[in-house]
Amino acid sequence: QVQLVESGGGLVQAGGSLRLSCAASRSIFGINAMGWYRQAPGKQRELVATIFSRGTTIYADSVKGRFTISRDYGKNTVYLQMNSLKPEDTAVYYCNADRGSSYPVYWGQGTQVTVSS
Repeated sequence: QVQLVESGGGLVQAGGSLRLSCAASRSIFGINAMGWYRQAPGKQRELVATIFSRGTTIYADSVKGRFTISRDYGKNTVYLQMNSLKPEDTAVYYCNADRGSSYPVYWGQGTQVTVSS
């Protein structure tokens, strides 16, 4: 069962921009935070950005100043605006939705982002 669906990935030149979207099923309630992770081949999955229900955000140091996470609560959707992309940003980007430590985390299936130099 697909609960989160990512979109917006693609191929872009270094310095370019992409916007990722992640739509959570409307049947999912009580989401406290939504975030983006990424995983490159041979690398472990790492946190890119998270946004909490009050609007607090967390960013990986490597993307601060370049990426912006936002959330549309009405659409149950989280976005990741990625500017000034670098080849090092190349990875599969995954969306997640967190309802707290007492509940399983939802994960999307990922969207590929490739940045050429």
